[in-house]
Amino acid sequence: MSPPVHLSQNTSLLSHLLTTSHTQRKTQTTRTLSLSTMADRNPSHARATARPNQTFNANSFLRKLQTHTPNSAQVVGFLTLFISGSILLFLTGLTITATVLGLIFFTPLLIISSPIWVPLGTVLFLTVAGFLSFCGFGVAAVAGLSWMYRYFRGLHPPGSDRVDYARSRIYDTATHVKDYAREYGGYLQSKVKDAAPGA
Repeated sequence: MSPPVHLSQNTSLLSHLLTTSHTQRKTQTTRTLSLSTMADRNPSHARATARPNQTFNANSFLRKLQTHTPNSAQVVGFLTLFISGSILLFLTGLTITATVLGLIFFTPLLIISSPIWVPLGTVLFLTVAGFLSFCGFGVAAVAGLSWMYRYFRGLHPPGSDRVDYARSRIYDTATHVKDYAREYGGYLQSKVKDAAPGA
């Protein structure tokens, strides 16, 4: 039984395609090898063949750039920061301008009235400084008396452990000095008796 005509045509077409693809693969391999040897000999040719890879890197760069685009919340935050910074910069400039203009206009008035302002400022400064120092000393005295009251009542205010340690060190030192004086005093008395046995 002979195969149908269209089946034999398909088979021949299939074998032709396989032969063609095999030939194309060989040609492509040969072309790649020849390009690599040409790239070894000629670097400018290697750069020309590397361009498609660079476009691939540019595409990946664009993809990365698109993934890192700011979202709407970040854009609103940036705009808020920009607007508030601009307002603060404007207000700073306005303040500096007003200060300079005030000094320009009021300096002659201050110079003319300085015989009044200097003694008045001195008296005012001494009064305020005296009042603040009096209040500061009063607060320090009240805090010290409160601490001493709590310490002697046994309420252990902050720093009482250091005071106890310092007190014990002073007591120990005084005891050692007293013992040393007693020993040294006895030594001196024995020397005096040895020097004057009849006394």
